[in-house]
Amino acid sequence: MNKTLTSLVKSSGCAAKLPAKELEAVLASLPKADDPLLVGGYESNDDALAYRLGDGRLLLQTVDFFPPMFDDPYVFGQVAAANALSDVYAMGGKPAICMNIVCFPSCLPIGDLQKILQGGQSKVAECGAVIAGGHTISDPTPKYGLSVTGFVDEDKLWKNDSAQAGDLLVLTKSIGVGILMTALKAKAADEKYTNVALKQMTTLNKYAQEAVLPYEVHSATDITGFSLLGHSSEMALASGVQIILDAEAIPVLDGTAEYAIQGYNPGGLYHNRDYIHERVTLASELAQQMDDILYCPETSGGLLLSMEATAAKAFSKASGYPIIGRVEAPIEDRTLITVN
Repeated sequence: MNKTLTSLVKSSGCAAKLPAKELEAVLASLPKADDPLLVGGYESNDDALAYRLGDGRLLLQTVDFFPPMFDDPYVFGQVAAANALSDVYAMGGKPAICMNIVCFPSCLPIGDLQKILQGGQSKVAECGAVIAGGHTISDPTPKYGLSVTGFVDEDKLWKNDSAQAGDLLVLTKSIGVGILMTALKAKAADEKYTNVALKQMTTLNKYAQEAVLPYEVHSATDITGFSLLGHSSEMALASGVQIILDAEAIPVLDGTAEYAIQGYNPGGLYHNRDYIHERVTLASELAQQMDDILYCPETSGGLLLSMEATAAKAFSKASGYPIIGRVEAPIEDRTLITVN
């Protein structure tokens, strides 16, 4: 019997990230980069490194890879590439050059590797960038992703530390991917739900970014492995603000609540809750499954945009992307996120 991609992994997609609490402790022990050309590194948990080129432009650099959540190697390649490219879009930039990162086991047919790379290539070509090489190693657990270099004018850079009191928050994709993928791995997920999730994961954030360019964006990030609450809290902490989310306005993938009730929650969900729960205040009437979904790791998730209120309303009306919350001045206790 031939082995499948997902049979070789314990966790998949962005749910395979190290627990944020442990990672934060390690990063805090490292010296901060001291370079006047460096506009942003990991200190504020921004999505990509930003480095001045001296001509008014910034070079954006990011890297992302993970184990598969689908057995179809071409689809896995597409999702992994879309996820990696997203970090550049979340900084307001345009991807230009990519390199493949591959870990591949000897027990799988080499044709699967070809299909993974073809899937990644399809998304890189769709965004107008090029793949120029990469690196491969033999590994018992398959993994794929990209190193991505992009560019943006410095005055058009988006960072996660610029949300302002009075802003409204727009989210461009639904949440709940990690729960659906856990149900899929257990062969308990309905295809009608996972197909919708797949379409979302393979949709480039290029289109949401291009749609919002005519409007003023104060701050941005993308929602990936650390969940909506995790990435929102990073924005709140970096910006020195409090974020208020409206649970009823947050788009959730169909089927997610049902599978959360049944217990198909990925391990990353509990790591995220452990990392951020002390800085989150949840409404007492919030259903447990919604609590779980808010901490759910996302793969190739949407952009979270903090925008001036008038611009946010106009953008939401024109695009159909929902306004899910607002930004307020900080309060004295440790609360960064309140969910009503």
